Amino acid sequence: MKEKVVLAYSGGLDTTAIIPWLKEHFDYDVICCCINCGQGNELEGLEERAKLSGATKLYIEDLVDDFAENYIMPCVQAGAVYEHKYLLGTSMARPAIAKCLVEVARKEGATAICHGATGKGNDQIRFDLGIKALAPDMKIIAPWRMTEIWGMKSRQDEIDYCHAHGIDLPFSNDSSYSRDRNLWHISHEGLELEDPANEPNYDHLLVLGVTPQRAPDEAQYLTLTFEKGIPTALDHKPMKVSEIIAGLNTLGGKHGIGIVDIVENRVVGMKSRGVYETPGGTILMEAHQQLEELVLDRATIEMKKDIGNKLAQVVYEGKWFTPLREALQAFVDVTQRHVTGEVKLKLYKGNVIKAGTTSPYSLYSESLASFTTGELYDHHDAEGFITLFGLPLKVRALMLSQAEGK
Repeated sequence: MKEKVVLAYSGGLDTTAIIPWLKEHFDYDVICCCINCGQGNELEGLEERAKLSGATKLYIEDLVDDFAENYIMPCVQAGAVYEHKYLLGTSMARPAIAKCLVEVARKEGATAICHGATGKGNDQIRFDLGIKALAPDMKIIAPWRMTEIWGMKSRQDEIDYCHAHGIDLPFSNDSSYSRDRNLWHISHEGLELEDPANEPNYDHLLVLGVTPQRAPDEAQYLTLTFEKGIPTALDHKPMKVSEIIAGLNTLGGKHGIGIVDIVENRVVGMKSRGVYETPGGTILMEAHQQLEELVLDRATIEMKKDIGNKLAQVVYEGKWFTPLREALQAFVDVTQRHVTGEVKLKLYKGNVIKAGTTSPYSLYSESLASFTTGELYDHHDAEGFITLFGLPLKVRALMLSQAEGK
């Protein structure tokens, strides 16, 4: 009996060419596994395409809710943003996909897992680390790193290879962006973006929305309801997290929100330039932050910024299934106990504008914050506080004065 390999399959040219390649070079039975993280119509016609390409079986696994609840939300709650801009859309999805690949491989009795990530990118690290953490005995095959036997260097090479193996699917040697899409975002790389000196051709590039210039001239309001840091309703209508994100994607895309052009530092050591569309995620992250401003104390907010930055790095580097990620998330979980309330926002030409926040756990006291005297605050106390708070400055100044006077 032949050994089995589970292939992370998208139905695109790369993973289609990998099917006959795996059979030719390893004599595997190829089990394709397409994992739905919210990429929409990209899933249509996959079963027929996989079988025409020589696959033994195709799994289509729906991870949309799992992705939203167990991967996206921990990062939202942490405020995890990589290098100030990137909301981790691809980074969060890869561990979810790796986990599913391992589960299918175990179910099928496969001895190997194959992915089509390139040898220059971050995804190879994320897939490999996820698989190693969950199935250390599993062989990992990454064709793009196996240059001595892969041999293909272009789309035309892959098309020719497919034709030579009797696979005549409607692939074209067109020039298009390299994209990754899921429920949270869509990324764009390639073409004019490869030169940071070039302005993105947004009219040709954008998929989820429009530029702020093309957004409506009238603002739109929305309300998000949270319970313990989790969104539970959009405009007072209860929904699953995945449904809220999808709804926010529509609203945010309409108003030109969440378009990021970034030159980021890849794990492998090089810089790369890409454009990310994260309309719903941008709104959700802003709303969550607005609520935390109201309910978290100063010291917790300060520490949480550091934790969020560290978690972003951990997730970006593919270290989801590690004790460090679990420990960081445990801290965040504690901070979310009272992140409950409603956040009203105004969307206008690329901007997410605060329009009112309420919470039963608000630490804001109008009597304390106002210029009138409240019961909890005596203005006379401020003098003693400032004396002690400024004592190190005064001592240093006296020391310098004495030392310079000698």
